[in-house]
Amino acid sequence: MATQGSPLEPVGSVGDKYRSFLHEGTDGTLWRHGGPPSYDDVNQLFEQGRTKVWPEGSLEEIVQNAIKSWEMEVSHKTRVQDMRTISPGKFSLVVNGRQGLSAEEVLSIGSYNSLLKTSLPEEFQYYKPEKETFESSHEAFRSAFPRGFAWEVLEVYSGPPVIAFKFRHWGYFEGPFKGHSPTGELVEFKGLGRLKVDESLRAEEVEIYYDPGELFGGLLKGGKVPDSSSACPFSNK
Repeated sequence: MATQGSPLEPVGSVGDKYRSFLHEGTDGTLWRHGGPPSYDDVNQLFEQGRTKVWPEGSLEEIVQNAIKSWEMEVSHKTRVQDMRTISPGKFSLVVNGRQGLSAEEVLSIGSYNSLLKTSLPEEFQYYKPEKETFESSHEAFRSAFPRGFAWEVLEVYSGPPVIAFKFRHWGYFEGPFKGHSPTGELVEFKGLGRLKVDESLRAEEVEIYYDPGELFGGLLKGGKVPDSSSACPFSNK
């Protein structure tokens, strides 16, 4: 089903087994932190906590690895031309029906800020993506989930060119988050996705639908961490 070099091609044993293009074929790639990242911790969390084990080469496994590869590129590459999981010039990310974001916009603000944009008035926002940078957003969630924030496909409802799927995202709240102390508890949410791909199976459109309250309900559960330098847990420092 996949073409040679496609982001939907099953990942081999070289490099990260869940993410294409992490180590192979990346000569000249500009990495955000100087080189390819390691996913050892979150891969272990995924393997220990996943609820589905898809057959090798199945559509479900291929879609799961494709989304993981896309997330890797968005989080760790700095140039659109280095991204091999998207269709250049056509990519759009739509979250909960809001206006789509281009690949350049997603690379600029980061995946967390892209996925957590909200139309709520500022005083009701759990998290303020407009006041966060790429770096501060990733640091906030790395702090909260030191073992990583794992992701799995639960169901796939249709195949290419329009792939509809259900997913689960989870981690253990073992570090502070925006002034809230960790509880050590499992934090998770589920959602639906729609992925439109081109003839080379690169993403043209990604749509994600989920309830952010499921995520923040767990992260804001911990008591406030005393901090004399900030009167508000959401203030920028």
